[in-house]
Amino acid sequence: MYFRKSIFLLLIYSLPFSCKKEKTFLYEVDPVTVNSNGGVKNNVKSTTEFISIAYADLKGSNISTSELQNLSIVYNAFGDKKLIEDRIIRQFLNDPNIILPSAISVNGDTALFIVNTYKKFFNRVPDEFEIYYYKGLIRSNAGIDSRIIYYSMMTSDEYRYY
Repeated sequence: MYFRKSIFLLLIYSLPFSCKKEKTFLYEVDPVTVNSNGGVKNNVKSTTEFISIAYADLKGSNISTSELQNLSIVYNAFGDKKLIEDRIIRQFLNDPNIILPSAISVNGDTALFIVNTYKKFFNRVPDEFEIYYYKGLIRSNAGIDSRIIYYSMMTSDEYRYY
């Protein structure tokens, strides 16, 4: 009986402390619109634009009409467009006549290399996070050179748009 009485008293004394109304907090946040730098591009490059721009970006000259026509035929005949874009970029990057920055310019002033590469391929200046990411990637991996960076940017979705 003593045990029941003590539990009953404990419950009665604990009720005022346990039955508090929960406070509600209201956080008023102003709406913010976030746009990415590459997000304003909504026009897809045509087949001939993609091929000729990629050629000009890497070789610094215009592609010949016959080579453009041959690559356009292959591009249009193939079902998987991303795969054929990948193969075209690889073919261009494996050509010994392309213009690539030296390892000294990539590793020396990495931020300048990244800014110049973004301007060349995406026609915009990279934001601080993009510079930070690529700078860390290049400096932490000795095997990453300008060819790999060019490949990654030229096969990205943003490169396909203007």
